[in-house]
Amino acid sequence: MNKIPLTIEGAEKLRAELKRLISTERPKVIAAIAEARSHGDLSENAEYDAAKERQAFIEGRIKEVERKLANGEIIDPRLLDAGGRCVFGATVDLEDQKSGDRVRYRIVGEDEADVRTGKVSINSPIARALIGKYAGDVVEVEAPGGIREYELLDVRYE
Repeated sequence: MNKIPLTIEGAEKLRAELKRLISTERPKVIAAIAEARSHGDLSENAEYDAAKERQAFIEGRIKEVERKLANGEIIDPRLLDAGGRCVFGATVDLEDQKSGDRVRYRIVGEDEADVRTGKVSINSPIARALIGKYAGDVVEVEAPGGIREYELLDVRYE
């Protein structure tokens, strides 16, 4: 099975989610199923059906998070000998060559990605274009509106 890259923070978030699912969400849904069963006929019991659906979702998510943690490879970019190259976990400053707009992104794992907070997935077009590049390089990124060029201004390992 392929390793799943995770930042330290990403692994901590997955562990916290797993703990919450097991210690809080699972017992809640078990109680909801018991309560719905106590109402009698299960064939026409919407509460029971909803609780069973919720239970299936929670159990599926528990398995998914456990798999991600088991196959996860925690990468701390501060410990890599990247020599100024853009790598997983790096924080980069970019300048759009056309508009002059500047943005800052951190390259993270799939589950951590949130563009609103400046975190882009390692599998995103922009991250794929940046990996292996150095400050001063210009990269082309296939965006929904066409190809965009960015200058890589800075690479940091935070």
